[in-house]
Amino acid sequence: MRRFKFIRDPLATDIGNNVEEFLRMLGGPACIFLDGEDSSRTRALVTLLHGNEPSGVMALFHWLKSGRRPVVNVVCVVASVDAALESPLFSHRMLPRARDLNRCFRPPFDDAQGALAEEILEILHMHHPEAVVDMHNTSGSGPSFGVCTYMDRHHDALVSIFTQRLIVSNLGLGALMEISEHSYPTVTVEVGGREDEEAHALAYEGLCRYFEAQDVLDQEETDWGLELLRDPIRLELNDNVTLTYAEEPCASYDITLKPDIEHHNFGGVTPDTLLGWASGPERRLFRALDMGGRCAVTRLVRIRDGQLYPAQALKLFMITNNASIAHADCLFYAVADDGATVCD
Repeated sequence: MRRFKFIRDPLATDIGNNVEEFLRMLGGPACIFLDGEDSSRTRALVTLLHGNEPSGVMALFHWLKSGRRPVVNVVCVVASVDAALESPLFSHRMLPRARDLNRCFRPPFDDAQGALAEEILEILHMHHPEAVVDMHNTSGSGPSFGVCTYMDRHHDALVSIFTQRLIVSNLGLGALMEISEHSYPTVTVEVGGREDEEAHALAYEGLCRYFEAQDVLDQEETDWGLELLRDPIRLELNDNVTLTYAEEPCASYDITLKPDIEHHNFGGVTPDTLLGWASGPERRLFRALDMGGRCAVTRLVRIRDGQLYPAQALKLFMITNNASIAHADCLFYAVADDGATVCD
């Protein structure tokens, strides 16, 4: 059973007066097709895979209200509308008991979220776009960055439309960007924190460039000045480990992280940077695997006298200060302080 609503070239007067009215008009997952000046080419924008990440759909709404026309056809996928509308607005990553949609883009597609992901893939396959941008927000404040599975001119060019930071990672989580391996250049763009006005502004500015540039896959120069981070490692919580955020250790929790930990996003931390407090040992609390499938927990964190520190000089990103997201996804990603993967 198809769940998507299909809309073609909606009028500015038909989409409501604000983004909430726009989402209620959509009523659920939607595919909006915009006719471009060059009808022989198509690009794709995917947004709202997570219902608490509003910048992409806000940018799309403002574009539609502007009455502008893209230079090529654009197929816009707005996915987790139901989760976004769950009160309060833009506060639910997904509906209760639903899987993370951005972990569902590989078989088996055997539940509601898997079926939705499969339909998104079918939509993209039907239009065969020359490029796909999947727009997200981070849960905590932080700068923008792009993510792709490997580097080449096309992926570099796509990311540079939005940001000057690029993470190259192939963790095989079932994310949408992994279709780059078999289909069309696809990048994830994290425009910044979900509550940050700067992120909303960047999303709109980048969307305009993506919709209006004649060529988004090539540039005259090959040096984009991108800050490059390779093969990050995810630090995850083990099952049944409890977590909170506070200025001092909370005895009723296994781990207490400092509430301002998100300020380390894309910043360097040293072995003396206090991240919080924990009752070890490290491998009881955390799990982390490197690209070779080896345990990397003790390369990332260490516990000394009940205090939690980085195990070595690191660069952290996608740090969350939301315990539910930390449990469902991860605490943060880490690379060595020079941007390379973390080694022994």
